[in-house]
Amino acid sequence: MEDEYIEDSDMLDVLDKQIVHALTADARIPFARLGAILDISEQTAARRYRSLRRRGMIHVSGQVNSVPLGHTKWLLRIRSTPSRAPVLAETLARVPDLSWVSLLSTGYEVFCTGRPRSAERRDELLLRLIPRVSDVLELSVHESMRQFPLADEWPRYGRLLSARQLSELGPRPSLWEPSGPESPVTLSREDGIMLTILGRDGRAPYAQISAATGWSATRVARRMSELVESGVLYFDLDFAMGAMGYNARALLWMRVRPGDLEKAGLTIAAYSEVAFLSAISGPANLFASVACRDTAHLYRFVTERLGSLEGIGDVEVTPALRTYKQSQTLLDVHRPGVVPSL
Repeated sequence: MEDEYIEDSDMLDVLDKQIVHALTADARIPFARLGAILDISEQTAARRYRSLRRRGMIHVSGQVNSVPLGHTKWLLRIRSTPSRAPVLAETLARVPDLSWVSLLSTGYEVFCTGRPRSAERRDELLLRLIPRVSDVLELSVHESMRQFPLADEWPRYGRLLSARQLSELGPRPSLWEPSGPESPVTLSREDGIMLTILGRDGRAPYAQISAATGWSATRVARRMSELVESGVLYFDLDFAMGAMGYNARALLWMRVRPGDLEKAGLTIAAYSEVAFLSAISGPANLFASVACRDTAHLYRFVTERLGSLEGIGDVEVTPALRTYKQSQTLLDVHRPGVVPSL
């Protein structure tokens, strides 16, 4: 099966897509450098970016990778009473430690990921806060043990840039190798302030962060670089998937023979439909989030792509009925898949 890219969305033209890919490689790239790489003016680069953001097509945010902090990422499946599941999803979407909050097609199951920055916050979320909510009937918790790096950052627009342009952008640093730093990274109060600001706007100016932390702009830039190099801080993009032509998002829970898990993960990570892939704990040992054009596309992906791989014994497909929150962006639930202007 050939890669099924979205080529006909009238919401993004080629230049928009090139800018999107550049941001996946370097979310804080200066507009002057972006313009030079794409052979456009600095003003055009800035205007296009602001248009993308104003229209709610993208949102850049700074994210905390909990592994270098000595913690991990958790995937949560929460069963609720059918009538209360949407309210539960809306509530969980407002919890800062939780992201990718979705109501699954069963209508009474909520999925989300958790990235608590401390053991105390982890225990608060998993042992007290969520289990004690009256609408929660069952909680299933899975640890992300190995996140597989994608061959090209989603939505995989890198093919629209020349070899020279890709070389000038450089590779995005890989954060997902199994081993982390030798010792956990410690965050200061000022680090926390900076990370909170970047969580709201990944391109927040150094001057804004400087005013909030009391650091000089030079120190802000240096500390930000240190956190990126340590793997604690990375930058992510949220997208208006529906407006970009991706109308079928699904979560796949796969059972793979342990000896085939690494090979299967690396193979699946290269597929264009895959936005996230991780080896996990629990009955299923491989989890994927995929974005497809429609249900027929999703069916072909499951039967042809996954069905042809050795070692996969079972696949549970749970389509996302509605997404309430992406990495940090609360979505307009009245217009599923659309990111409100921020």
